[in-house]
Amino acid sequence: MRLLLATTNADKVREIAPLLAGAAVRLVTLADLPPLPEPDESGGTFWENARDKALAYAESSGLTAVAEDSGLEIDALAGAPGVRSARFLRPEATYAERFAEIYRRLTDRPHAARGARFVTALAMARPGEILFETDARVEGTIAPVPAGANGFGYDPVFFYPPLGKTTAEMSAGEKAAVSHRARAFRDLRRALRNAPIGRTSPVY
Repeated sequence: MRLLLATTNADKVREIAPLLAGAAVRLVTLADLPPLPEPDESGGTFWENARDKALAYAESSGLTAVAEDSGLEIDALAGAPGVRSARFLRPEATYAERFAEIYRRLTDRPHAARGARFVTALAMARPGEILFETDARVEGTIAPVPAGANGFGYDPVFFYPPLGKTTAEMSAGEKAAVSHRARAFRDLRRALRNAPIGRTSPVY
């Protein structure tokens, strides 16, 4: 089965593809298809955006599509940047600018108040029908300063206490073992292995 991975983010593709190894699917990305209408990510939660994107891309491509919406929640900022993580400050802002704004807002917050988590919501759909959903999160804190060059997005500012490093300082293997996105896609791989998708056999 061809499975559309609904992203244009090359870093995500490199991270996700190995996580679906062994599933009976051939991954296709948006870069492999003619341009498709881009869904409006206006949902108030990660889960709404993941469902909306999966359904929209399944409809426009005619393929089974999997989409995820992920972000960073910071307790001291009332959950911000949250569902707006990819658009925090403004859509075209650099991550260096976003990091600077996060630290500016946290200036007077003690380290103990800097709890944070990465969240991923994932949905797989065929036209008109959600086939599978899952979510995952990883708890940590905001690092004292950004550190590491191995990750992308907010990885340099997210400190994972059990390993004593940010997710941008982790090796690929360490990140695959603990990350929110990896956990969600491993759930999907198990679902695909246990109940292959057919036109009359949805996965729930």
